[in-house]
Amino acid sequence: MKMRRLSISVAGLTLLAVLPCLSQPEALRKLTTPKEAFGFNIGDDYHMANYVQMTAYWQTLAKESDRMKLVDIGPTAEGRRQYMAIISSPENIAKLDHYREISEKLAHAEGLTDEQAHALAEEGRAVVWIDGGLHASETVGSQQLIETVYQLNSLTDAETMRFLHDDIVLCVLDNPDGMDLVANWYMREPVPEKRVFEGYTAGLPRLWHKYIGHDNNRDFYMNNMPETTNISRVLFREWYPQIMYNHHQTGPLGAVIFMPPFRDPFNYHYDPLITLKIQAVGTAMHERLVEEGKPGSGMRSAANYSTWYNGGLRTVTYFHNMTGILTEIIGSPTPMQLPLVPARQLPTNDLPDPVAPQTWHYRQSIDYEQTNNRAILDYASREREHLLYDTYRMGKNSIERGNEDSWTVTPKRIEALEAAAVDAKPSGKPGPFTSSFETAKTVPAELYEKVLHDPAKRDPRGYILSADQPDFPTATKFINALMKSGVTIEQATADFTVAGKHYPKGSYVVMAAQAYRPHVLDLFEPQDHPNDFAYPGGPPNRPYDATGWTLAFQMGVQFDREVEPFSGPFAKITTDLATPLPGTISGPAKPAGYLVSHEYNDAFTLTNRLLKAQQAVYWLTTKTAVSGKEFGTGTLWLPYSVETQKILGTATKQLGINAFAVAKKPTGDALQLHPERIALYDQYGGLMPSGWIRWLLEQFEFPFTVVYPQTLDAGELKQKYDDILFSDGAITAPGRDSLAGSALASRQPKPETIPEEFRPWLGTITKEKTIPQLQKFVEDGGTLLAIGSSTSIYEYFHLPLQNAASEVVKGKTVDVSAEKFYIPGSLMRAQVNTENPVAYGMPAKVDVFFDRSPAFRADPDAGLRGVQTVAWYAGGDLLDSGWAWGQQYLNNSIAVAQAKMGKGKVLLYGPEVTFRGQPHSTFKFLFNGLLYGPATTTVLK
Repeated sequence: MKMRRLSISVAGLTLLAVLPCLSQPEALRKLTTPKEAFGFNIGDDYHMANYVQMTAYWQTLAKESDRMKLVDIGPTAEGRRQYMAIISSPENIAKLDHYREISEKLAHAEGLTDEQAHALAEEGRAVVWIDGGLHASETVGSQQLIETVYQLNSLTDAETMRFLHDDIVLCVLDNPDGMDLVANWYMREPVPEKRVFEGYTAGLPRLWHKYIGHDNNRDFYMNNMPETTNISRVLFREWYPQIMYNHHQTGPLGAVIFMPPFRDPFNYHYDPLITLKIQAVGTAMHERLVEEGKPGSGMRSAANYSTWYNGGLRTVTYFHNMTGILTEIIGSPTPMQLPLVPARQLPTNDLPDPVAPQTWHYRQSIDYEQTNNRAILDYASREREHLLYDTYRMGKNSIERGNEDSWTVTPKRIEALEAAAVDAKPSGKPGPFTSSFETAKTVPAELYEKVLHDPAKRDPRGYILSADQPDFPTATKFINALMKSGVTIEQATADFTVAGKHYPKGSYVVMAAQAYRPHVLDLFEPQDHPNDFAYPGGPPNRPYDATGWTLAFQMGVQFDREVEPFSGPFAKITTDLATPLPGTISGPAKPAGYLVSHEYNDAFTLTNRLLKAQQAVYWLTTKTAVSGKEFGTGTLWLPYSVETQKILGTATKQLGINAFAVAKKPTGDALQLHPERIALYDQYGGLMPSGWIRWLLEQFEFPFTVVYPQTLDAGELKQKYDDILFSDGAITAPGRDSLAGSALASRQPKPETIPEEFRPWLGTITKEKTIPQLQKFVEDGGTLLAIGSSTSIYEYFHLPLQNAASEVVKGKTVDVSAEKFYIPGSLMRAQVNTENPVAYGMPAKVDVFFDRSPAFRADPDAGLRGVQTVAWYAGGDLLDSGWAWGQQYLNNSIAVAQAKMGKGKVLLYGPEVTFRGQPHSTFKFLFNGLLYGPATTTVLK
């Protein structure tokens, strides 16, 4: 399922003669069946197995079958163990390490000749990843995986035996916690026929991942979650499969399943062989379904899935030279109706075999998925050597491109080419029988070298991240995100100089000449998404996900992009991950206290540890200098105590932050911080942005309480909390009875139908009950923080602000249409008032994640009424990565605002400053706001 946000023939003697290694009497195999294990067949209506049952079953099969090895690949967010079933012939199972090493050598493509690579490809086995259950409410995926593992262990027909000889299959349940939660919730009804499956949430009271729900398929370049880290380790650091098959739901309306090929655009960084292999594997899958009389498979225009985005489980593999396959199928344990859609009854290239409307049963979906799995295993078997060698070829291509001058052609470069040819005449005349291709606009051929191969626009040979940048610990977190995805990282063993610039020991170096070069470039370079409209002047074609995400920009990492060859005293990091350089405490041994830069994100972790220990923490509200060193506004002042010294000493070593001991305490204005009482809003069913913030607050050790509408409606909020935080999706603009940002919030169960423990979570934010209590909370001195759509609270509070992306039509102010203004998931450049406490420690300019986000314009009297601009969009081109159509509507508008209301304040964050735990460069906006809420002004003397 796609969403933006939000927890069985016998092998003959002939085969045995061809494959003498499969010598056991396969026809006599007797393994425990799913029905014997669970009491029902996989795909029986009204039945699902949970993860505990599946794990026990896989453990049984691993004991009974010599085709299978069960491997623990790591912990889940809730502490379960995540297992991978490796399935192949007994002979292959006995040599798994050998075949894994072949796959690794070919994937890295280092130190091999083409002849050696061919020899390894001939000897090796195709490695195929088949998963399920990433989105736990898409239950076909988890259940088909159980059936697949059983069939691959039990079947003895000639085709299966060929699969086992040629392929090594990695079967992984992607979200164990969610599988247990969804299956147990559905199966809690004792009468099978009364079991109802309620859409993508499955009717659950919370997200089906501990923190992030559906967004667990948006974490695959960041690797924040433990399950993501487990999967990335297997894919990119251990097994290097040539094909990765990611099962999802649901299919296009009036059809059964969506499968590749995908629609444009595709990402310009990865190897062209990738898109061709996706088409080849996808075509094989469609063919097999049609051959078996299974209609209703669509491709390309049948859905909006493309190959542009990086962060999904399927898409991240493209940047690692792997063929990633996604399918989206219908299906539910409760029988459903497949509707009649007239447009889907006419055969087309993208839907060649329409399906009739009917009652659709669970087993039908399981059978379709078995066909698809076997189509992929068949392709891998028949194309084994080709797949293995091409993995090497793509890796070698990447290394060669990284070692020579190369260019990436993007839409902006084509615009530059066309601009350079404005006065040029076409180089050829169309013939009498012209095709659209032959009459295409032509430009002088010499512009190819002049513009598309402009030396100034070369791709980099590598990147250098200097160890002396203000927040090097965050740069280390960025490096670890790359390492978790298999990128090779080097570190300087001594000081060095490149292009006349000095770099200290410990600096990181990321060379482009490596097999995973596409992934490296994609996370350092800006994305340049094409303008993609249904027709000229028409509405935009909604992208599958974000259009710009450059991780180095999001994390505020400072790096130098080197386009000339360079070298130095660099050593490959061979540990699992990089560790921050240990920080130091410099200055006198018996100080009055310590100064710590506000530029460190991890200074918030230190602050929270100190406040928890009831130690004093201040923010200096003016710049200061000590022993010739400048300290910016917001610098932390930590008066000396034995406990503070102990906590600080541990933090500098663990977190990599530096502290400066001073003999005299600073004087002047300051803010004294106090332990926070933070309320984080969530609702029944769970909000993904709120879940991300919950995870983020835990990482930086903020104390908080999750609250629900009933708590807000009960009032007396200032007595309990200092800050109330609303994520994107919690509140929407006026015009609804319920202000809940998600339509799902209004579709809540009756209290008597759910367990009593979840009933306090029910309810929605309303104008009549909730808004007055929130207004009283702020007026009594509380701080309300709102992100994204929840900033519409300003309208309910009648703050002097307006929507920036609006215009007057026929005398009425309306939102600008998407045909004029459309910015879906891109990085926009904002200016920052670093003298405002909400922006302490931040640079003067920062990239913010803008996903059709709010922006504001202040009324003429806004300043007099206590509104301050914390961050804003200047004029001109604001886009740093992604796609921004009509961005002029943002010019000179407010991105982050602070408003005074009674004794308290309201903080409005238009852009998504915590988006999916990625934009470390904007975390300070939120963290500062939370601490600023209960802070008190003081004068240090």
